[in-house]
Amino acid sequence: MSDPQSSKSERDLDRAPRRVSDPPNAKRTLWDRFLEFVSPGLDSRDELIEALAQAEDRHLIEPESRAMLEGVLRLADLTAGDVMVAAPRMDVLDIRAPYEELLGVVIDTAHSRFPVIEGSRDHIVGILMAKDLLKVQRAPELHLRTLLRPAVFVPESKRLNELLRDFRSNRNHLAIVIDEFGNTAGLITIEDVLEEIVGEIEDEFDESDAQASVYTLADGTLRVAGDASVSAVNEALGLRCSDDEFDTIGGLLSDRLGRVPRRGESVELQGWRFTVMWARGGAVRWYRVVRLPKEDGEASSASPGP
Repeated sequence: MSDPQSSKSERDLDRAPRRVSDPPNAKRTLWDRFLEFVSPGLDSRDELIEALAQAEDRHLIEPESRAMLEGVLRLADLTAGDVMVAAPRMDVLDIRAPYEELLGVVIDTAHSRFPVIEGSRDHIVGILMAKDLLKVQRAPELHLRTLLRPAVFVPESKRLNELLRDFRSNRNHLAIVIDEFGNTAGLITIEDVLEEIVGEIEDEFDESDAQASVYTLADGTLRVAGDASVSAVNEALGLRCSDDEFDTIGGLLSDRLGRVPRRGESVELQGWRFTVMWARGGAVRWYRVVRLPKEDGEASSASPGP
């Protein structure tokens, strides 16, 4: 026999209004708590970017997470023309070239997809998957044109956020960018778009990029990976550090300090202050880097972070 008082309480609970955003038994995730932190009083994008910086300073989010969130915000400001591979640098296949020549281009460039042209780069007849070229080797009677997939064309002004949505919905990974006159301006891949969010995506075929581990955030501060090469940091910051003894900037700064710096500690080097933002496994993953006032000289020291 049920308790009348208990039944009445349950009926009252059923009649109580619930917020749509808070379903019963819902668990608040770290993302929910972060949204609660940044949501009050944010009236502009600049305030949101400032809130992200504050969240990072309060250790609510990691430096990489902040960089990705700012990357998402940047997508709406960037166009296909901003990040495309320009037409002169495109690796293309000519449909009239012999099979051996086509295979050589595929092997040398190591791409998975290629625009196929007929005569000139402004006459793109389709996209060829590298794996489909193997079918010609097994069946020489096949004509290359039968293996082509339709090319997707987008204007230079196409916003990256819209392009990413199109890539996902159409299951395309590559688009040809055209200018206002309908000529080929370049090409863009889904990897190019994602790199604006997560940073450089390297595979075993990519050559080392000096800027892959050194980048600037929206507030003007620099981020340098602890495993960034000394030569890459020299190039990005205009330093004159020798890489004879140490390959990475993390190793060089640890040597100058006499130990691996801890989170929040700073090391000054040739007019720049490197502050540890994230350390894990006995190594520094990320530094925040700011230029020192000119009167601070070239000293190298360690000091507690804020």
